[in-house]
Amino acid sequence: MFAIIKDNAFERFLPEGIAFKIGNTVYPQDWLNLSTPAEKAALGIVDVVYAQRPDDKFYWVTELPPTYNADTKQVDVAYTSIAKDLAGCVKQAVDAINAQAYSILLPSDWMAVKAFETGSVVAEDWAAWRQEIRVQAAQAISVIEVCVDVEALAALPSVEWAHDPNWVEPAVEEEVK
Repeated sequence: MFAIIKDNAFERFLPEGIAFKIGNTVYPQDWLNLSTPAEKAALGIVDVVYAQRPDDKFYWVTELPPTYNADTKQVDVAYTSIAKDLAGCVKQAVDAINAQAYSILLPSDWMAVKAFETGSVVAEDWAAWRQEIRVQAAQAISVIEVCVDVEALAALPSVEWAHDPNWVEPAVEEEVK
């Protein structure tokens, strides 16, 4: 994204791929992509740089007005954030883990139902994998529940769920020389 600077201040955004007008001149939709940095600078057009936006799951986020940074010759867009209620965020995170585990196990639930109905057993590799998913979910939830603040909760990595017994690692194509 780009912005127009006028009198050393932000005037307006210029999204790529859209025709725009400066003064009496209309510029075609591909002008921003085809023009040089010098051509843009001559018209007061600079890059827009967005700061990392805090995660809306954990924070109430407000986008600040764009500001022109004369030193870097760019428009900066920053955010302020206020942490949401920790208990609510923990509940949401626990619910999300439970939902993920449920959706991972659901396609193989028929095996457990069949084993129950026929008095047989689930194949050992599948039973072990299903148990591993349950263990991973329980471990993730225990880590979530001991977070003392929203920042710690937001910093937790995603769960790397175990692959089912039928999973085959995709082949990596060799680079052609």
